[in-house]
Amino acid sequence: MIGRLNHVAIAVPDLAAAAAQYRELLGAKVSEPEDIAEHGVTIVFVELPNTQVELLHPLGENSPIAGFLEKNPNGGMHHICYEVDDILAARDRLKAGGARVLGDDEPRIGAHGKPVLFLHPKDFCGTLVEIEAA
Repeated sequence: MIGRLNHVAIAVPDLAAAAAQYRELLGAKVSEPEDIAEHGVTIVFVELPNTQVELLHPLGENSPIAGFLEKNPNGGMHHICYEVDDILAARDRLKAGGARVLGDDEPRIGAHGKPVLFLHPKDFCGTLVEIEAA
């Protein structure tokens, strides 16, 4: 069921500074910032040869990332994203196995324009897991 690692997401208190650090210190290709209003974030993607790093910053006061940064003011790893061939079949299999899907169990469109779901961190060794349609 689980496919390739799509990205690791890191919440950051200063998106411009974090993007510059990846671009200038690490020599990475970094995308332009993009607001994803449905998820309450502004993001950039750091392109790597085998995956991506997603840098997340709150978009608005009600952003879930704002709460994360209150608890972790320096930022930190927020979630990990895996691709799945069939997101609805994956959701049903995960739920049948006891995993909790966050939200209303229905996929929403993510930053790549594809359906995504988030899985409760208590069910995955303390890590928030995102699954994305391949």
